[in-house]
Amino acid sequence: MQTLRDAIDHHAESNPDAPFLFTPEPGRVLSYRELRDAARSLAAMLRSEGIAPGEVVSFMLPNGVSAATLFLGAMYAGYVVSPLNLIAQDAHLEYELAHSDTRRVFCAPEFAARIERMLANSSRRVRVQATDPDELPLDSPAELESAPLSASSPALLMYTSGTTGLPKGVLLSHRNLMHAGDAVVAGLRLTAADRVLSSLPLYHVNGQCVATVSPIIAGGSIVLPHRFSVSQWWPLVDRYRPTWLNMVPTIVSYLLNGGDLSATQAQACRGVRFGRSASAPLPPDQHRAFETRFGISVIEAMGLTECASVAFSNPLDPAQRKYGSPGLPLGVEARVVAPDGRVLDDGERGEIQLRGANVMIGYYKAPDLTRQTLAAGGWLATGDLGFRDRDGFYFITGRLKELIIKGGENIAPREIDEALLKHPAVLEAAAVGIPDAAYGQDILACVVLKQDVACSEKDLREHCLRELGRFKTPKVFRIVGELPKGASGKVQRLKLLESSSGAR
Repeated sequence: MQTLRDAIDHHAESNPDAPFLFTPEPGRVLSYRELRDAARSLAAMLRSEGIAPGEVVSFMLPNGVSAATLFLGAMYAGYVVSPLNLIAQDAHLEYELAHSDTRRVFCAPEFAARIERMLANSSRRVRVQATDPDELPLDSPAELESAPLSASSPALLMYTSGTTGLPKGVLLSHRNLMHAGDAVVAGLRLTAADRVLSSLPLYHVNGQCVATVSPIIAGGSIVLPHRFSVSQWWPLVDRYRPTWLNMVPTIVSYLLNGGDLSATQAQACRGVRFGRSASAPLPPDQHRAFETRFGISVIEAMGLTECASVAFSNPLDPAQRKYGSPGLPLGVEARVVAPDGRVLDDGERGEIQLRGANVMIGYYKAPDLTRQTLAAGGWLATGDLGFRDRDGFYFITGRLKELIIKGGENIAPREIDEALLKHPAVLEAAAVGIPDAAYGQDILACVVLKQDVACSEKDLREHCLRELGRFKTPKVFRIVGELPKGASGKVQRLKLLESSSGAR
């Protein structure tokens, strides 16, 4: 199978009534045949409007049957789909609508007027359609000769979160998506009997490529609630009996801080083969605590938009994994390089680079940036700092752009985060560098406390002095209600600086 169309057609013909999608809120089930028919209807609709295959189609919808069928159906029909982030700032959203050259936008009713306003001065004719998230925005299936489609055809245009400057448009092909999905299926040994529970939004690459494309390749199914809810997570496990859970560290943290399981929920957990955590580092203490409390093995993994969310994964066998590591290369080659491009030996720290069939076509309409990011030989410069150990496992120590340089010494923010998370009152923590007259940079730590637990800044400072020593103890602590996060739940550290003027 070379394209998503091949995969959907295969299952729609070989097992047409097999369920693909469960949407809990309206209680709807979508079969593989219904998914294929919806994709063909979408193709007919867009072609009748004069939108040619290969052009861009966008949607701005919460999780639901509409978002899932538009995401998959547009790519099936030969279009390039560009999901829009529901929490994007106006400036970023307006830029993406213009930069993507989109020809059609499907959106939840509450976003329609906002998008229409942003497109008012567009030189292109762009139709905006208000769409019920829980209904198919399509007519009855129509017969239409399929547009040519190949593995190299562009399929997905994803804009990065844009923590600094304007977002970058990552263009992925069917080959990229299928290779990433194949790697996940092989690494997790997924079959048609597997069902994933994933609340990650379909405007983020993890929710798309790992939780949606991989089940299609395996012929399995996905449970897709509107959003993550602590109170509803275990009832959904009990109701739908998934065999694996797609999570991010924020979900792990909030579930640990939630209530106990009922007897039936605990019984349902026994049918869960594993949980997968990615999109941000999973603190080892929380990793162990989740497994102990819920009896579910968690596989830590890692990916990025530029390689369709797949790069590293720990082995399926719990005895072979390593806490604190995203694992071994999955579907890619990996290496660690010095600033001068020299490939480093095991244990030496540098920038991690990746190469494989899932690495992007390039950045949309940005050839210079593409050349800067894709080095000679097709190696993708990830911007992640880390090292490989002698067993071949990779460890991430930080980001080039987020590294704190205090008095000439490099400090990885993750080290500060993990020390703070050891405090019994801390639910979430994120450190970032702030300007300092004496050291060049010092450390600001933002902390979210557990509900109904008291803790002072003095307590946090004393804890860090014990865990980190004086030099790495943050200069400033700020207790906040929440941390700024991207669509995947990854903390956007540099946004912490937007409100840190009083911390300098």
